[in-house]
Amino acid sequence: MSDFRNRVVLITGGASGIGKIMGRLALDRGAAHLVIWDQDATALARTAAQWADAGPRLHTLAIDITNTTMLETACHALLQQLQRVDILINNAGIVAGKLFQDHTAADIDRTMQVNSLAMMQLTRLLLPGMMARGEGHICNIASAAGLIYNPKLSVYCASKWAVIGWSESLRLEMEMQRTGVRITTVAPYYINTGMFAGVRSLIPILEPAPTAGRIIRAIERNRIFLKMPGLVNLIPPVKGLLPIRWFDWLVGKVLRTHATMTYFTGRRE
Repeated sequence: MSDFRNRVVLITGGASGIGKIMGRLALDRGAAHLVIWDQDATALARTAAQWADAGPRLHTLAIDITNTTMLETACHALLQQLQRVDILINNAGIVAGKLFQDHTAADIDRTMQVNSLAMMQLTRLLLPGMMARGEGHICNIASAAGLIYNPKLSVYCASKWAVIGWSESLRLEMEMQRTGVRITTVAPYYINTGMFAGVRSLIPILEPAPTAGRIIRAIERNRIFLKMPGLVNLIPPVKGLLPIRWFDWLVGKVLRTHATMTYFTGRRE
């Protein structure tokens, strides 16, 4: 079991959505320190004001995690101040929600950087300390889109496929070396936050609070892979058994997943 009590917890993208809810759950479970990194300084300030009861246990930083130099500086300062990070939740993510040909070069770079590369770089910086202590937990928030393809999600799917492949490979490396560092990979369906505003789905969209709760419990129980809802567990075997056109028909025509992004608007700031 991975206990949050007296642990130092770092959550990226933690000023809103499920990241914020997971942060509150970590505090309620007795985390010694909760560190929230987010690029939205206004949301960070609002969260800090709402959680005044956390006192010195709460630490916030407005940071662009795709800036590796900034990330390295922030990690160095954090470790100087708190000495360690016990639980890292790589939660930050973005989505463009457009046809591939409508992406700009900046759209592609930003999506891959935020959703994939930044979490690898952050993990690279914090992993040595965990390995030296012989314990730690890294939770990587991927997506069901990392298991299946979908129109208007091409680059997003690519970034989340990358997360799953990297996260599972990292888990095996940690196990083979007997490091004591646990890895949990999470692949949720659409979540009812501003990030996917406008999505319409035959499959029920996940609600933030119960989704965040399940992720926290998965960390506590050292779950290897959490897919939500349960239907997502069927994607790999069904995809492997059916011919591609049949699978496309099942997902696109029967479950109507291929039309889910038709009315996508995304978060409007």
